Amino acid sequence: MGNKSKGVKRPNSESLKPVDKNLKKAKYNNRKQNLPSPPSEDEPLQESEESSDELSISEEDDDLDEVSEKEEEDELDELDDLDDLDEEVAETEEAPQEEDDDEEVFVEEDSPKTVDPNKKSSKEQHSEQRKLLSDRKLQRKSGAQVQDIKKLWEKLRVTKPTPSKQQRDKLCDEIWDLSHDVINDLVLKHDASRVVQTLIKYSSKDRRDKIVNSLKGSFYQLATSAYGKYLLIKILHYGSKESRAVIVNELHGKLRKLMRHKEGAYVVEDLFVLYSSAEQKQQMIREFWGSEYAVFKDSGKDKTVLDVIHESSEKKQLIMQNLYGTIKASVEKGSTGFQILHAAMREYVTVLIDDIDSNDSAIRDFIDLLSEQFSELVHTQEGSEVACTLLALANAKERKGLVKSLKVHKNELIKNEYGNVVLITLFMVVDDTVLTYKSFGSEMFTPELLPELIENKFSRRPILYILKGLDGRYFAPNVKKALIRYEKLAYQKTSKKDKNTRRQELLEKSIEPIYKALLSTEDFESLLTKNMAIQSITELINTPTTNEKVNKTYRPQLIQKIFDKTIKGDVLEDYHLLNKIPFVSRSIKSLIQGNTYKFDNDSKKVIEIEDAELIPGTGVEFAEKLVDEVIDNVKLNDWIIGQPAFVLVNALEVLQLADSKKAKILKDQLKKQKKNLSKDDKGSKLLLEFI
Repeated sequence: MGNKSKGVKRPNSESLKPVDKNLKKAKYNNRKQNLPSPPSEDEPLQESEESSDELSISEEDDDLDEVSEKEEEDELDELDDLDDLDEEVAETEEAPQEEDDDEEVFVEEDSPKTVDPNKKSSKEQHSEQRKLLSDRKLQRKSGAQVQDIKKLWEKLRVTKPTPSKQQRDKLCDEIWDLSHDVINDLVLKHDASRVVQTLIKYSSKDRRDKIVNSLKGSFYQLATSAYGKYLLIKILHYGSKESRAVIVNELHGKLRKLMRHKEGAYVVEDLFVLYSSAEQKQQMIREFWGSEYAVFKDSGKDKTVLDVIHESSEKKQLIMQNLYGTIKASVEKGSTGFQILHAAMREYVTVLIDDIDSNDSAIRDFIDLLSEQFSELVHTQEGSEVACTLLALANAKERKGLVKSLKVHKNELIKNEYGNVVLITLFMVVDDTVLTYKSFGSEMFTPELLPELIENKFSRRPILYILKGLDGRYFAPNVKKALIRYEKLAYQKTSKKDKNTRRQELLEKSIEPIYKALLSTEDFESLLTKNMAIQSITELINTPTTNEKVNKTYRPQLIQKIFDKTIKGDVLEDYHLLNKIPFVSRSIKSLIQGNTYKFDNDSKKVIEIEDAELIPGTGVEFAEKLVDEVIDNVKLNDWIIGQPAFVLVNALEVLQLADSKKAKILKDQLKKQKKNLSKDDKGSKLLLEFI
């Protein structure tokens, strides 16, 4: 059959108007005249003709390649848009006059398409566009010079094969000769800036100082540039102390403004955290006090914020306004995680707690400001101090909001060096122990997570606080002092429940899930081979509780599990934990002493603790069980040397204090082994003293 035609009814709409050719042409001409000028800072990186596919570029110097390719595609797309617009205008000019609304238009479906023989292929068009782009770059300021510099840079930055020091020095000299006069033109362009970064990395101290001196007066511009900031960070990293001091001094007075800039904030953070001395950090923090301290960098030097606010009430009000204004602006921009901002918050909180009653309204406002982003504070020392103080100052309703914010990140919170201090403070000041346990304990004390927590120095501390309180064996003096200070602050404001009652309530809610999690752990033996883990398990067993399931079921099961892994079997075998792991014997000694005996450093002997609460399965009971196992089921001769000998010594000390018959039985058996006891072994020597 022949070609079929199909009638198409045009929509009847008053909004469709005839195309005005002149109007479209005018729009096109205007667009063509207003095309964006070639970008100066966002130039894509063109690979050098001399670079080889075999050369490997270091990741550090190539971190912006994706950005470069994106920008090149954008410029090419821009030229493609022009071509599309040309075709659109041409089609509009050739379009037939519109028919009446009710008239049908018939379109031939299978009509042959005409091909323009003069139309260029896509490959040819893109080739022309790239050539046009290259010509544009050469026409820019120092364009030809930049291209020559980049060719040398391509050789300098390769890592495979790595150029020799002599080759790199030669390339650095050549690049410097070409660039030292135009250094300020290079540093704000993304590709040329990377050339200077590499030059900084491989140059000598003298040349780095020359580059820094040539850039004086431009550091603020670099800090706020999307590409210049990388060069500034490179100078801070590789530069000398003198160079860093130059940068700090030049940026002084502009830090508050930089903290509100999306690029500048990261430069200020790196400068504060990584590259500033203690004195420079104090200088940077003072700038947040107000314009006086921003203009005169020595103003307030060697003074704390409390020293300054006590000088006059006007200064106090001014400093509080400036600190709060900077903090609020940064929080609203989502910059709450910066350590320098946390340091400024600590200054503000220090002023607040200086007079809690008069600053009560400001305290409420500050807690409200930070409540949604409260978890952003806990990963730094300064932020942790702020978080702990606010938890202590908050009322019951505010604490619920803060707990909710922290709950989302509970796993990271307990593992963090500073975050776990915040969690312990929360345990110490929040009266609602049901809320505390549901928010943190119920999901932490699981077979999947608990083993990981108890073997880590920091994450085990909140658990040990629940078990033992602020025991000096696990809390450094400065940490313990800070936690006690937060607790006292809380009792000044809203905390009412007795601190021992609060901890005991947490203990009773947590202890059963902790036992269940440990008993359900698949690789329990591996926990006994890790010092901090087995120490935590021993403290758990030696913690008294009123929970009947724990006392009658779970604790005996856990003790038996440890007994099987550490006492039974051939102690001389390499795989036996008592022989393999030195600190296992210390945990066995702790179970032998239990809650009723301890080693006295003054007398160098084990003594009995008065009014101690007896824990079933530990103390004398554990010692007697051990003696029975050693005498009846293993060779006593294997236990009279090394770590096992120290365990027997400790068992004898406890059994003698308790007047146990097992002490005499063990002594009689040891007398039979007297000839095998060696005076050269410390453990054997101690056993000889007993018999």
